[in-house]
Amino acid sequence: MKKPIFTGSGVAIITPFNETGIDFDKLGKLIEWHIAEGTDAIIICGTTGESPTLPIEEHKEAIRYTVEKVAGRIPVIAGTGSNDTHHSIETSRYAEAVGVDALLSVVPYYNKTSQRGLYEHFSAISHAVKLPIILYNVPGRTVLDMSPETTAKLAQIENIVAIKECNFSHVGELMNLCPEDFSIYSGEDGLVLPYLAFGAKGVISVMANIIPKETHELCQAFFDGDIDKARALQLKTLPLVKALFCEPSPVPVKKAMNLMNMNVGKCRLPLIDMEPQNEAFLVETLKSYGLIK
Repeated sequence: MKKPIFTGSGVAIITPFNETGIDFDKLGKLIEWHIAEGTDAIIICGTTGESPTLPIEEHKEAIRYTVEKVAGRIPVIAGTGSNDTHHSIETSRYAEAVGVDALLSVVPYYNKTSQRGLYEHFSAISHAVKLPIILYNVPGRTVLDMSPETTAKLAQIENIVAIKECNFSHVGELMNLCPEDFSIYSGEDGLVLPYLAFGAKGVISVMANIIPKETHELCQAFFDGDIDKARALQLKTLPLVKALFCEPSPVPVKKAMNLMNMNVGKCRLPLIDMEPQNEAFLVETLKSYGLIK
């Protein structure tokens, strides 16, 4: 029986930028903060980390730095997926060489392959490395929904061990179709508790960038059998989740972090600053949550 890569809250950590590139000093401080606050895993260079705008050398350096900074205290999962199978393999091999604990590999975007093409893509990556792989199904961004049947077929491959699933309607089917030790992680911050109730092992979270302790505690309360506490924590997050996704992520979460004096810089183009009305909504939500004054 395979053990989950992690249980609880994995933060899809933002990438802090300054005028010259990645602000590694700030990234290091964020990593230390997450570990102190109880975050259960760091996911570096995912969608929330603006991976599409990271040149390959910058992408690799972010992965290497994170592994060295975390130093084995919690799992490090590297986002190495792309819509180019060869590129995904190259980045995955690098991540394996520098010591990450697992890979996060997204459904190829834009190319819009078939379900068989998805199987061949992920199969090729899995055979190029020995690391455990978490698949990532996010049809809202890729415009391609990996079916539960395709996921279940991929789950038969030894080192494909989990999925970050953003289509909640798939979760029950995945639980029925996939091996018992295949892990499911919520890709939706507003639905963590329902995912856990279906048997998910945790969440790969955007909101954990600003409320890491509470996101961890939501999961832990469920695992401890305190459903009332887990429900209360999930319900409390819903207005925050609404604000964090009122514009394309990670624009609002980076803005929130800057409002909280974390100074993580702006998003890279083509992502732009928030519209004034949405920023005002975010500010009021952060105030009501007690995150800013």
